[in-house]
Amino acid sequence: MTARPPDLTTTSGESRPRAQRAGSTCRFCGETRLTTFVDLGMSPLCESYISEDALNRMEPFFPLHVFLCDRCFLVQLEEYVTPDNIFSEYAYFSSYSDSWVEHARRYVEAIAGRLQLGSESQVVEIASNDGYLLQHFLARDIPVLGVEPAANVARVALDKGIPTVVRFFGASTARDLAVSHGLADLIVGNNVLAHVPDLNDFVSGVQILLKPSGTVTMEFPHLVRLIEQNQFDTIYHEHFSYLSLLTVQTIFHAHGLRVYDVDEIPTHGGSLRIYACRDGDGARPASAAVHALAEAEERFGLRRQETYARFSEQVQDTKRKLLSFLIDAKRQRKTIAGYGAPGKGNTLLNYCGIRTDFLDYTVDRNPYKHGKYLPGTHIPIHAPERIRETRPDYVLILPWNLRDEIVQQLGYIREWGGRFVVPIPAVTVL
Repeated sequence: MTARPPDLTTTSGESRPRAQRAGSTCRFCGETRLTTFVDLGMSPLCESYISEDALNRMEPFFPLHVFLCDRCFLVQLEEYVTPDNIFSEYAYFSSYSDSWVEHARRYVEAIAGRLQLGSESQVVEIASNDGYLLQHFLARDIPVLGVEPAANVARVALDKGIPTVVRFFGASTARDLAVSHGLADLIVGNNVLAHVPDLNDFVSGVQILLKPSGTVTMEFPHLVRLIEQNQFDTIYHEHFSYLSLLTVQTIFHAHGLRVYDVDEIPTHGGSLRIYACRDGDGARPASAAVHALAEAEERFGLRRQETYARFSEQVQDTKRKLLSFLIDAKRQRKTIAGYGAPGKGNTLLNYCGIRTDFLDYTVDRNPYKHGKYLPGTHIPIHAPERIRETRPDYVLILPWNLRDEIVQQLGYIREWGGRFVVPIPAVTVL
């Protein structure tokens, strides 16, 4: 069943010369009027790292053309590739980021106290990855269950003693888990809501699995920060939707859930953590933070189409400035290495046409990626020690959301006068 949100009247009556997508519908409300938010051209799957023996084989590219629903204002990417093709064998392991593991630890400490979770509680994490978060509940003797579609990543969690079901989450999975493991006091979903092509099936599954008195928390990059900070590199084929509080409230309400609190958090360049309950839970009225942020999003213009229309020019300007810096550096015979092989980096490099003519190589802490090449650009990936060996003049930080952590790890590049470069929101040399 396709949910329909309440009527959302467009406040701008202007005629916009923006591309309209024929034959597609909004993944939430079914609206057929979808107009361009930003077009980043053709790009490969951002986590499809290339082995050396496959460098000369054909590599599939798909459109990174993001659309805005003119009815519910959901910003979305068309589903060109099924989640099975993206997530069944996955190259992202959360535990390789120290700051992210610490973020998870602090969350567990706070939510366990807030909800008074204990040995009789049940915590379920959707897209639980390698157990980076659930391990902290387990250390408190709070029963947990992970749901993770990538078998290679789930195996790491299982080795840590974290019960994990290898499945995609939706209504069918939720019904099975409700029978086999019982309803959840807490459902956690960090950076998964944006990765779901069938939002209605996913959110209805959350409602099915949640206890009548339970809480769901979800974290996702905030659309306002994406627009404000030119974070176009967070757009890739895994991210089917780009979310605001207003849109998530509408989606959750359509499935019997209500957002009762929200935190603005710094992760991933600026994210939201929403707290939701069943509609009938009268013990949790909406907080002042919910009302304040909803009003702030309205003032920012998330119900006005012209707000979205300006984004493309911002993105093009960022591209031109980054390329100008790299061209000037190469003319001065400077050497440039990358740090990180994240999905966002692959969007940035492919959109800007940055290959080994600009970036000699990149490094990553994840040994799963060592010896492979970035999709599309075919930039080689090495272990971090490569930077000390080659002493580059500049290190381009691709996971700019981890800038402080990386600058601390690689502080030794200052020994030879090396400098860090951050590409987003605008080129900055540290």
